[in-house]
Amino acid sequence: MDDFGAHDGRDRAHRRVRRQRRIAVVALAVALLVVAGIAAAVGVSSPPDRGGRSGAGGSLPRTSTGTVTTTTTHPDTRPHGTVTIAAVGDTMLGTTPTLPASPATYLAPMRSALAGDIVFGNLEGTLTDQTASKCGGAPSSSCFAFRAPPEFASALHDAGFTILSNANNHSFDFGQAGEDQTVRALHRAGIAQTGLPGEITIVHAKDFRVAFLGFAPYPNTGPLNDLPAARRLIRRAAAKADLVVCAIHAGAEGTAALHLTGGDETYLGEDRGNPEAFAHMAVKAGADLVLGSGPHVLRGVEVYRGRLIAYSLGNFAGYHNFSLEGVLGESVVLHATLAADGRFRSGRLTSVWLVGAGQPVPDSSGAAAALVGQLSRTDLGARGVRIGPGGIIQR
Repeated sequence: MDDFGAHDGRDRAHRRVRRQRRIAVVALAVALLVVAGIAAAVGVSSPPDRGGRSGAGGSLPRTSTGTVTTTTTHPDTRPHGTVTIAAVGDTMLGTTPTLPASPATYLAPMRSALAGDIVFGNLEGTLTDQTASKCGGAPSSSCFAFRAPPEFASALHDAGFTILSNANNHSFDFGQAGEDQTVRALHRAGIAQTGLPGEITIVHAKDFRVAFLGFAPYPNTGPLNDLPAARRLIRRAAAKADLVVCAIHAGAEGTAALHLTGGDETYLGEDRGNPEAFAHMAVKAGADLVLGSGPHVLRGVEVYRGRLIAYSLGNFAGYHNFSLEGVLGESVVLHATLAADGRFRSGRLTSVWLVGAGQPVPDSSGAAAALVGQLSRTDLGARGVRIGPGGIIQR
């Protein structure tokens, strides 16, 4: 009896040890899962591509660390249904001291049109109170440096914007300090941004992870004129997200730049890239939507390998920033609906007219949408879209 009792006691002790070991293993597994979840929540940084050319404004700025802005998502989640992205072109709210009295009122006419699961624009300038600009003492007729107060970011948010690109020739108008303050102002207002060197920004809409990248021919932006570096960045984005959107600030400027040339384009001696070659490369590398800005006029739209490419969405807003003469004052809001596999499903163009000091208002005549349809067929042939009644994009 004593021997049995001692043996039974030893068995109970062994069972307690085994239970404690199992509990410890489970606790370790839970801890590892929590750590993995935290890592997914804060995002993963990718090393930047350093292919951007020097030039366009002096010394090379600090390089971004390829940020990924995201939230926790189960790795086995697959998107379903569709996602709609609204997009506009060059956007600015004046330049200090010439500013709208109320930026919210200035953008109010477009609030109903700036609606989508994601709303994108190109921020053509800075949101900063820095005063030392690239122009130095140059007269304003030969140099333009755009800045609005940082607090104007809240008006952009209230108008509907969810992400803006800093990849353009005015994001570095007030140097690194101005660019950094602009990024901080957008983030504080709840607006994501993209377009710095190596930067991949992932936003969530429904159950889609959508990566945004911005490219322009400047050292403080994604590399427009280094196609291999851009290709690598797009492929990295495609590996991280369900859909990839590329914003390009490319092509010549002005009323003479309505038409695509099919080749490299320059403006004031500056290489502004080959928009068609870049866009086609981007789609082949994994981009599902390409959004153009920079020419300050509208350009054609095509569907290439099932993906929509809008080569220029024109000027969207600019309180005394831009000339409004003729076609320079015509703009659109693009609404593009994409399937889970990235293919273009449907879309429409809301015509916009810039009036007065450059305020965007809806244009019921549909003139801007009709112009895009004409340019699409003239410049892109069978690849170009047709624009039907109500600005509906037809293939």
